Amino acid sequence: MKIIMLGAPGAGKGTQAKMIAEQYKIPHISTGDIFRANIKNNTELGQEAKSYMDKGQLVPDELTVKILLDRVAQDDCANGYVLDGFPRTIPQAEVLEQELNKLNDKIDYAINVEVPDENIVKRMSGRRACLNCGATYHIEHIPPKQEGICDKCGEKLVLRDDDKEETVKNRLNVYHEQTQPLIDFYTARGVLKTVDGTVDMKEVFKAITSILG
Repeated sequence: MKIIMLGAPGAGKGTQAKMIAEQYKIPHISTGDIFRANIKNNTELGQEAKSYMDKGQLVPDELTVKILLDRVAQDDCANGYVLDGFPRTIPQAEVLEQELNKLNDKIDYAINVEVPDENIVKRMSGRRACLNCGATYHIEHIPPKQEGICDKCGEKLVLRDDDKEETVKNRLNVYHEQTQPLIDFYTARGVLKTVDGTVDMKEVFKAITSILG
């Protein structure tokens, strides 16, 4: 079972990807993690990716797909995998599709976790983080015992730049421009399934498992 997770930043697709991986005993593959692993292990592909990153350039789609295919060719992916954070654009999806076709393989499901923009802005701008111990909170859903103070280490909580309303809106604009077209792409392939991401996390997961069976 080969699955792609789609959804705006803050829609909760990463959390769902981890839960799917656990439930179905398949690896949760995030492109960021693979890049880091290849660079850390100094692989040939890792060195190539690092040469772009060191110049502040984006890693080309072909190389990203190569690194991805290298990962999914490993034994633990024999029964499938969940891709999180890739593809992000139509060209990436096309390269991935071409390469999987060569292997007589394809994506089985593209799960779209749908959450309206205003919910995401509210969700993310309510996050607070402790820079000292890494604990995270939400002013509505997981508030600290004492406002603005970390329960674990007593340090001050901050609103990260990434979670500020303006930044979140910009990231959503980029998402709608680049990634939203993937919904049409995978709809045309007959593999897109959409779930309501505004409900409780467990309810979202229930909806996903009823699709995957």
